[in-house]
Amino acid sequence: MVKQRVAQLEYSEFQSAMLDEAKRRRKAAKIIAVLEHFHGPLAGLTVGDVGCSAGFIADELAQAGAGHTLGIDIDVPGLRKAADRFGERVAFVCGDGTALPFPDGSIDVLVFNHIYEHVVDPDAVVAEMHRVLSDDGVLYLGLGNRLGVMEPHYKLPFLSYLPPALADRYVRAFGRADHYYERFRTRRGLRRMLRAFHVWDYTFPVLATPTKFAGGELFPGLPGKVVKAVLSRMPRELLRLLLPVVPTYLWVATKTPRRPVGAHLPQPPERVRPL
Repeated sequence: MVKQRVAQLEYSEFQSAMLDEAKRRRKAAKIIAVLEHFHGPLAGLTVGDVGCSAGFIADELAQAGAGHTLGIDIDVPGLRKAADRFGERVAFVCGDGTALPFPDGSIDVLVFNHIYEHVVDPDAVVAEMHRVLSDDGVLYLGLGNRLGVMEPHYKLPFLSYLPPALADRYVRAFGRADHYYERFRTRRGLRRMLRAFHVWDYTFPVLATPTKFAGGELFPGLPGKVVKAVLSRMPRELLRLLLPVVPTYLWVATKTPRRPVGAHLPQPPERVRPL
C-alpha cells in the first residue's frame, strides 16, 4: 500500500543537506549568477526564496543587493534558525506555497530551487508564483528530472523511474527510508507545469562555462577541463539529444517574453519550446 503524501513539515530536521551552509551558499552563488546573466543586477528588487528552509540562499540574495528579501517555507524549525541568524536583512514568512501571502504582481524575482518534488501540489505552487510575480519579473527554477539515472536524495539508481509502490519497496530494501516521498517529473511534464511562463534553459550554459556561473566545483581537475572543453564545443544538436536524461534542469521563467541581457556564451541559453 502506497503511503499518502502529506506536506513535509520540519524538513530541515530530517534532511541534513538543508543545514550544509557551505553547499547552500555555493548553490546561491550559481542562482545569482544565472539571474544576473538573464536579468541584470538584483539591486533594489523585491526577491523571494520559496522553500527557503534555514535561509542561506535567501541571505545570499539579500547580500547580492536585493532591496527586500523574503524567505517562505512551512519548515518552522528551519525558519527559526533562519530568523535568528538573518532576520535583520531577510523577512521570513511561514507560508504555504499554494497560498503565498503576497499581493498580485508584487515580487520581482522568485527562486524555486529543487522544491517541486517535495510539495504535494506543485502545479498549485507554480500558479501562485505566477500570480505574485510582477509582469516583468523573473523566476529561477532548479528542477530534478525523473529520468535522471541516480536519484539525488537516496542515491539509488533508477529509483525515480519506478511507480510509488515499487519505489517504496526499493528504499526499504536498502534501508534508506520507510517510503519514497518525492515525485519527479520528466522534461515534458516540467514543460507542462510551466506552460503559463516563457522559459529559458540555462542547463548547458552552466555546464559548459561553470566558472561564469560560480560552478567551478562541478568539474574539478584535469578531467573537468576536458569535460568543459567538450561541452563548450559540442554541437547543440547533439547536446539536445541528452536533454531527456539530464539529471537537473536550470530554467529561468518570465510572465512576458524577455531575452537574456548577459554576454554571449559558448553554449547560450535557449528557449524551452512550450507545450
